[in-house]
Amino acid sequence: MNLIIQGLNIENSDLRALAKLAHASHIERVTGQAFRLVNADPHHDIPNYCQEAQLDFAFVPASMKLSDFGLVAMDMDSTLIAIESIDEIADMGKIKPQVAEITQCTMRGEINFVESLIRRTALLSGLPQEALQTVYDEKVRLNPGAEKMLQRMQQAGIKTMVISGGYTFFTDKIKTKLGLDYAFANKLEISDGKLTGQVLGKIIGAEGKAEVLERIRNELGLKKEQVIAIGDGANDLSMLMSAGIGIAYHAKPILKEKSTYSIDYVGLDGVVNLFE
Repeated sequence: MNLIIQGLNIENSDLRALAKLAHASHIERVTGQAFRLVNADPHHDIPNYCQEAQLDFAFVPASMKLSDFGLVAMDMDSTLIAIESIDEIADMGKIKPQVAEITQCTMRGEINFVESLIRRTALLSGLPQEALQTVYDEKVRLNPGAEKMLQRMQQAGIKTMVISGGYTFFTDKIKTKLGLDYAFANKLEISDGKLTGQVLGKIIGAEGKAEVLERIRNELGLKKEQVIAIGDGANDLSMLMSAGIGIAYHAKPILKEKSTYSIDYVGLDGVVNLFE
């Protein structure tokens, strides 16, 4: 196994200590924020050491390469982008605290996602549709490393997809901006230039994300092992379970417990650093 260590500030002393714990044969630099400890063995002290040093760690099979994969599926809010778009729309109507509270309960797995989306969308009723563009222009920012990660994946021939429990207004624009192959989300109903508080069609929730991933995976003729999924909240769990590699990105504990790997400190480019 390779032990991948990543962090915003990695000390040589930490690398040496971790290499000793893992009985690694040698250390290779991947990037300035990532190192590969080769021929490493798991040790029960490594997770605690890395948590105290604020380092991400992952034991990855030495034979696993980025080119082994054919599809990456990403959540949008708080994963690909640095905001919860629904919360920011609500801020336009001065109701962000009410909506954000429901959002957080949902991400922790305390409320069913479909019920949550219906409740949050209803609170947006009456807002002018221009509020959506204002949020996109003024609030939407990519998470660190997003463009670098996608560039590397696209160079490796991997298809890229965003699957969101949010709204198509944002996923369509993100798809165009980043040159993604696929984008799926929920469609807001708009009447007379205002949000009605309703969602059109079947809601893409936790199970819906997994269904979309599996459908596209089958269309591409890929095996489960050839898919990477990245998310941050409870509603991403089924999607991550439908992929060969599930990555919890700056995620809630409920998702980290079930994921293949967790990234808590570095940006999204940390995903590609896991693989040779």
